[in-house]
Amino acid sequence: MLSFTENETNGVVFMTSPNIKTRHAFTTRFGGVSSGIYESLNLAHRAGDDPDNVKDNHALLCRALGISADNIVCSNQIHGTYIRVATRDDCVGLFTPEQRALAASHQADGIITQTPDVVLMVFTADCVPVLLYDPVRYIAGAVHAGWRSTVSNITGIAVQKMEKEFGCSPGDIKAAIGPCISKCCYETDADVAEAVYRVLPGAADDCLQQHGDKYMVDLKQANYFLLKNAGLNDILVSDECTSCRNDKYWSHRRTNGQRGSQAALITIDHPHSQSAKGTKS
Repeated sequence: MLSFTENETNGVVFMTSPNIKTRHAFTTRFGGVSSGIYESLNLAHRAGDDPDNVKDNHALLCRALGISADNIVCSNQIHGTYIRVATRDDCVGLFTPEQRALAASHQADGIITQTPDVVLMVFTADCVPVLLYDPVRYIAGAVHAGWRSTVSNITGIAVQKMEKEFGCSPGDIKAAIGPCISKCCYETDADVAEAVYRVLPGAADDCLQQHGDKYMVDLKQANYFLLKNAGLNDILVSDECTSCRNDKYWSHRRTNGQRGSQAALITIDHPHSQSAKGTKS
């Protein structure tokens, strides 16, 4: 049974998935310079952390993965379903006014690209990070799936966008569902459960457990089924819960919003050097 791998490079700790054969990472809290509630590898720009520390954290991560911060593309995440196509023109420097303007103007919870070395990044702190990779057409995607986006089928929409824009075949696409809040810790009201039943009428019982008038919801499993419905066959799911492992990951629920953010990122290595570079066990 394949499972995620914990890697450490120069003190920066991150997770990788063995089915994604290009450079990628699901970051943890370990290896940065931030302090207090942001200790230590906080990557969130707008959470209240010292901006210089955030910039240093990104530099440490980029050095560990062998990527350039100038090539990172991120968006204004709004818990929607819009999937943005990123190109070289979107690489304007992570901490420049141009990047802040681009990110603010692009309200998107998913990003896809066909351009090598463009680094797609989504931020999470309980929501589900999903990385997608087509090794046949060399297409990458990164998705931020909170519960609202999940029940609106954002992962299925991302696959459809990869088909439409780049001619991907769903059966070729590999997916990695990263660390997020798990069924053990994610209690909701009935409205979330009802939304899961609507989007996954045949599989919702596998994603829900009723506790009185509340429900424990498995967003990982829901996104797994949505990706299966979209035609994917190769999907790996992290077994880590961000709330249970608040020592290793930030959890919005566990800290009542007093936290930093981790990130999921992926880039297309040049076709003749496909590997999960920058990783050391």
